[in-house]
Amino acid sequence: MMPRIAVRALVTGAALAAAPSFVHAQTGARTTGAAKPPAASDSVKGLPLDGIAAIIGDQVILVSEVMTAVNQARAGGAKVESAKDLARLEKDVLDQMIDAELLVQKAKDEKVEVADAEIASAVDEREKKIRGGFKSDAEFRAALKEAGMGSLEEWRKLESDQVKRSKLQQGVMQKLQRDGKVTSVNVSEAEIAEAFSVFKLRVGPKEARVGVRQIVVATKPSDDSKKRAKAKIDSLYAELMKRPEDFELIAKRESMDGTRELGGDLGWNRRGRMVPEFDRVMFSLNPGVLSPVVETAFGFHIIRVDRVQPAEVKARHILIRPQLDSADERRAKLLADSIAVAWRAGGSFDSLSVKFHDNASGEDKTIPEFPRSELPEPYRNALEGKTLNEIVDAFAVPDPAAGVNKFVVAQVTFLDDAGEWTLAEARDRIREQLSEERKMRRLIDNLKKKTYVSVRYDPDKQLGSDR
Repeated sequence: MMPRIAVRALVTGAALAAAPSFVHAQTGARTTGAAKPPAASDSVKGLPLDGIAAIIGDQVILVSEVMTAVNQARAGGAKVESAKDLARLEKDVLDQMIDAELLVQKAKDEKVEVADAEIASAVDEREKKIRGGFKSDAEFRAALKEAGMGSLEEWRKLESDQVKRSKLQQGVMQKLQRDGKVTSVNVSEAEIAEAFSVFKLRVGPKEARVGVRQIVVATKPSDDSKKRAKAKIDSLYAELMKRPEDFELIAKRESMDGTRELGGDLGWNRRGRMVPEFDRVMFSLNPGVLSPVVETAFGFHIIRVDRVQPAEVKARHILIRPQLDSADERRAKLLADSIAVAWRAGGSFDSLSVKFHDNASGEDKTIPEFPRSELPEPYRNALEGKTLNEIVDAFAVPDPAAGVNKFVVAQVTFLDDAGEWTLAEARDRIREQLSEERKMRRLIDNLKKKTYVSVRYDPDKQLGSDR
């Protein structure tokens, strides 16, 4: 079982994903409100119980929110050995919260949205991970109370807010990069060498890593199953032609993917995010008009565009998937086995992958290197003991969307044992990280110039107080 402090850090939201350091200390979910004139703070021995720490645009960050985030950071392992250390941590946390709020506000300006289903899925995964550290549900709920959460529902709401804010920040950065509004930043060899010692301290010893190139073979339905699915979608289309206003109700009743509970809502999408057949039809529709039935690798769709803006559309769909069974799985496994044989006999990876790789799955054909400890169990088991350039026998991996297995044929392209990093090994990672951090810093600095930012709380002034 994981150590209690690590579990507490997870419960309180202090365990953070890897990203540029000044952006992504998400320091817990915050609830911001419209800015208002600061009231006189109550205090005990000179320490404000609450008050406004900063104002960003029309949103406020409270001192209590900063302190909560600081406590989370300390529970997560941040070292505080003196009053100066604490003041420095408080300042860093406040700066990070300001940066995060600027990005969230920019995301709203850019109409970046995050689907409720995506948030719920991320929270489910996080809850599952945390629960794994406890012997029982009662122990888990006791830890929630110890962390100041009245209930699991309260924790899920706070976690949902945090996930949404994090995804909004990621989404706006990606959108601005796609739009060419974030320029690249060059990093010199001298800067990389200077950052190397910090890199080693931050990431620790090098993990054992492995790289592969792979062909993922999807389990596909039989012709009879496809005919039944087509008949079903045709009947829904006829129903919609009579009552087009029932699109969302029918999607909630019938659609066979994660958008079902949302009435088929796909959110805002740019060209190229969906498979080509779907993309082509979606961008040809006028708002409110039903598409004809569209077939993709996922099944059969009916699409409706709700709103349009330059280069983006907001759409809904109804998806009917052909049913899959064990016979379909066996057929996919035989195909994967034959691909492995052809590859070992000298077949071209490029030719085989073009013909057989399941692009619709989103699985990369090439994974240059990946920590062995983080590999999904099917990959970890299949690659155990394999040598460089060896082609691995086809192995099954779950396909949750389809409810069956798909099959992977892979070749080992990179092997590296655990140990100390060398500058040559870390160079590309450091260059990319420094470049990303500087791009983000430049963006945030520009946002600060265009947004009202007033910092009201100065941790250094608390050094003389009884902390």
